[in-house]
Amino acid sequence: MKPKASFDGGDLDCGNGLLLLIRKNLDALEVGHLLEIKSTDISVEEDLPAWCRLTKNELVSWTKVGQQRSYLVCKGALRTEGGSHTRVEVKERSPAKAEATKTELPPDRPVPLIEPLSVMGIGSWPRPRWMLRVMHEFLEGKLSEDEFQESADDAVRLVIEQQLRVGADVITDGEQRRDNYSSFVGARLENVQLVPLIDLLPLVDHPEEFQRQLDSLDIPSSVVRHPAVFGKLSRKATLAAHESNFLRRITSSPIKVSLPGPYLLTRTMYLDCFKERAYASREALADDIVQILREEITDLLQSGASLVQLDEPILTEVVFGAPQHQRTFMCGALSERGETGEELQFATELLNRVTDGFPRERLAMHVCRGNWSPDESVALTGGYELLLPVFQKIKFGTLFLEMCTPRAGEMEILKELPNNVRIGVGVVNPKDTNVESIESVYDKAMRAASLVGLDRVLLNPDCGFATFADNPVTDAETACRKLAVIVEAARRLKHG
Repeated sequence: MKPKASFDGGDLDCGNGLLLLIRKNLDALEVGHLLEIKSTDISVEEDLPAWCRLTKNELVSWTKVGQQRSYLVCKGALRTEGGSHTRVEVKERSPAKAEATKTELPPDRPVPLIEPLSVMGIGSWPRPRWMLRVMHEFLEGKLSEDEFQESADDAVRLVIEQQLRVGADVITDGEQRRDNYSSFVGARLENVQLVPLIDLLPLVDHPEEFQRQLDSLDIPSSVVRHPAVFGKLSRKATLAAHESNFLRRITSSPIKVSLPGPYLLTRTMYLDCFKERAYASREALADDIVQILREEITDLLQSGASLVQLDEPILTEVVFGAPQHQRTFMCGALSERGETGEELQFATELLNRVTDGFPRERLAMHVCRGNWSPDESVALTGGYELLLPVFQKIKFGTLFLEMCTPRAGEMEILKELPNNVRIGVGVVNPKDTNVESIESVYDKAMRAASLVGLDRVLLNPDCGFATFADNPVTDAETACRKLAVIVEAARRLKHG
């Protein structure tokens, strides 16, 4: 059987990058195609079959001539027809473009203001089934950038129609182009490769513990992709400005665009469990992440985004999570963290470096306690008291806070926030399949207004409805109904 593709891994072993090269080459193939892997490292003889069993790819054969070994791996299970290997033509993937969609609006179009008591989502929205298929094909290199963006445009139009139909004041694109709310960045950066979590297993220093954590996930670790860094980071394409441009073309409503925050990205991309790392320290990595986010925020504000939101959910992991020096899978933060005070100071410094000089009224930060499962019992619990030092020092005009779930503590903490900060109050719980009553949402909103004033309150769900594309916490119909309840409660607040 002749391979469709071949590469030489030299003397790399599975723990020093060979598996990442295998994944990179395998992703470009169709299911059923064969990949030849050449290697001179003896340990691959034992490690590669184990990896194939874990990932459900088939090791067809291997040969050895002197020190040179050749392994033939089938993507998925080997299929044969009449004794011959089934062959399928591979679609070539076109290079990523700097901007998938150019805005057609005049550059002097005013940016719409966000009024008090405006209703909006946090960011993500359940993707249609066909969009999930398109996304997986794109990530596996089977679909060009143009084909992917064309399908994503259709999905975004659908999400916008749903939000406008129920009366949302501020529109998001539902993160339809993203496989999840943070790792998507990796696909738009130089020297980063998105790999399934299970591929990291041979690269970590404690694989048994890592495997136990993988087994606890609600979705298969083979479909959750994580960014792996191979060199100096820089943007090869806009992270989200192309999303903002498209939104501005098709709606006159204020728009909000979310980005993962600098602390989250640093914790996600600095994999201290790797035996070899592209950056000598996480501080060095953070410097480049800060620069990338500043470039992106500049583009987003110029494109007409009314609000740019940075997501920092793992701030709660710092104060409520596992003991320090233990890894967690919360929101993809796989690197260890240090002492709580030091981590919060590091996060605050990164956030202020990113936002320095930008108009704070157009910047927001979102904080929650994890949104990977509808099971409330697996998410973190604790009030915002321990995060007040961060909230009081950061340069954001709006904080979007999880407040509906009892896990978030008492609402009285809002009185401790700076007077020049607006609060996006979570008044429905996306994890709960039951749709809240208008009265309960109204009461929560009134309570917030009594603490900080109506002019400082915005209304939203606790978190996104589909933070991870393959694992939404609810469906689109329920998301619409919950958003509609918030809209009606806001109308009553505005008109008495």
